[in-house]
Amino acid sequence: MSDFDIEDFAQQIADQAESYLVALQAISREEAGGSAVPLLLLEVSQILLAGARLGAQSDFGVEEEFQPDVGPDPDLDAMRERLATLLDGVDAYVYNFDPYDPELVGAKLSDELTSIATALANGLRHFRAGNVAEALWWWQFSYVASWGNEASGALRALQSIVSHDRLDTDIEGEQDVIEEASAVLDSAKAQPEPR
Repeated sequence: MSDFDIEDFAQQIADQAESYLVALQAISREEAGGSAVPLLLLEVSQILLAGARLGAQSDFGVEEEFQPDVGPDPDLDAMRERLATLLDGVDAYVYNFDPYDPELVGAKLSDELTSIATALANGLRHFRAGNVAEALWWWQFSYVASWGNEASGALRALQSIVSHDRLDTDIEGEQDVIEEASAVLDSAKAQPEPR
């Protein structure tokens, strides 16, 4: 990539990171979890696209051996707590951490979504400080090392919640049809078999 292409690519990733952070804060302030889950599904899907774009690039390098100090991590604990309250009942889930070494891992959506936000915010601080190489390196490294897997697990959990919500609903009159079918089957079993 040319320097211009790298700057443009970094700006796109920064925009997606900023969008995720702003949306997550806004969603955490929602009154009802029902509207939050589909919005979280959308946001996690979009940030995974950014991660996939980072993962598809050759490794980004850094200019210095040690990460420059860009200040303290943002305090996202209040947001994490709001998400935990909002997602009460569906916050905890289990997923397969590594499909090539199957092991089920327990997680919480509120923790995973906040961990992703923390990693993205760190890269965003480097980007805003003018250190594009460090920002890209951090986003790519943290995607591969942590938040890509966290986001994949969260995406699957959120998609499962949406699926259950849409598919596990009772159909009006369904119970009456089931009872009638059972009665027909019971009466057929009660009839003597023909000789």
